[in-house]
Amino acid sequence: MVVTLYYSILLILIVNFIFDRWLDYLNTTKLSSVLPLELQDIYDAEKYQKSIAYEKIKHRFATISESLGFIAILTLFATGSFGILDRFVRVWVNNPIHVALLYFGILGLLSEILSFPFKYYHTFVIEAKFGFNKTTRPLFLLDQLKGLIIATILGGSILYLIVWIYLISGSLFWLYALAVIASFSVFMLLFYSNIIVPLFNRQTSLADGELKEAITAFSQKAGFLLDNIYVIDGSKRSTKANAYFTGLGSKKRIVLYDTLINELNTHEIVAVLAHEIGHYKKKHVYSGLFFSLISTALMLYIFALVSGNPAFAQVLGSETAGFHLSVISFGILYTPLSLIIGLVMNYKSRFNEYQADHFAAQHYGSQYLAMALKKLSVSNLSNLTPHPFYVFFHYSHPTLLQRLQKLSEIRLVDVNRV
Repeated sequence: MVVTLYYSILLILIVNFIFDRWLDYLNTTKLSSVLPLELQDIYDAEKYQKSIAYEKIKHRFATISESLGFIAILTLFATGSFGILDRFVRVWVNNPIHVALLYFGILGLLSEILSFPFKYYHTFVIEAKFGFNKTTRPLFLLDQLKGLIIATILGGSILYLIVWIYLISGSLFWLYALAVIASFSVFMLLFYSNIIVPLFNRQTSLADGELKEAITAFSQKAGFLLDNIYVIDGSKRSTKANAYFTGLGSKKRIVLYDTLINELNTHEIVAVLAHEIGHYKKKHVYSGLFFSLISTALMLYIFALVSGNPAFAQVLGSETAGFHLSVISFGILYTPLSLIIGLVMNYKSRFNEYQADHFAAQHYGSQYLAMALKKLSVSNLSNLTPHPFYVFFHYSHPTLLQRLQKLSEIRLVDVNRV
């Protein structure tokens, strides 16, 4: 059993790595020096060549960083280092909950230390080279520290509770653990912008003026009561523009990056918000949460069935079974099923994006949303021609050209109706 499990884990690690690198390679083969016709009204040749260069350097960086990460995981597994760390931790603590907390704490800290140079290089070399980075080094270091503290507090608390449930609940572990994760997910959906975001960014209410009046008028017309419109100071870290919808019920809010306001005109910003409102009107927030919890329930249920097998610890080099070792072994073995679930979730997400685009087009104007998407693509140097396989496996949004095609079809239908 242990030998079979060992080679199964080894095979999954290797095949998954090779498959990811193959998809990345395919994606580079679709890079074309010819600017798509649909974007010739806004993309100049120099900017387009810059976007291609950006994709190429990101590909090389990802290949190096992910290859090193793969080598590290493979080395830890092949040398039994996961088991060695388990024995080290048990020298200091005996309580199963404390063992799991300390074990994952050490792994998490090692991961942060090893990934720090790559985060630094990506921010201050790649992003800076292409004019995106606005982060100062003190702010970057402060962000890393804050992220580590938050992960320790929140992650540690959730882990403590889940391990405790695992030890006392037996076959019903998956159900109780799901209740904990569901409660935490809803809590974060409601209060993320109120609690977490202010630790990193300043959010201010959108000032009175033309933009606020236009947004308010549209939200009233669309039957979407919206009092909470905020602007976030994203420009202190990056020039990239964005907007997002968060919260439920009275806690719902729309957040605009200041870079978005600087990049788009009033009609285009309202069109972007119309897209976000479309997600809410189509209940995508609720359906997304539901499907996420269903996939989590499946994972927890399968884990509860197999986690007691001592082979999960033995294959990692330890003779003492433990929740933390079962999580690592199971997490790798679950990869193929996780990939399938991810494909379904991405397909559903892309479908939802089309629906939100359709809502924005019909309730405000397809031409405004199309121009907004074009401008954001230009400013963010997005990949305009990703490989279809890469999109199928990795994209939660349709490509820009796919969205523009759908918007043009909607506009053509509207014109024909008139």
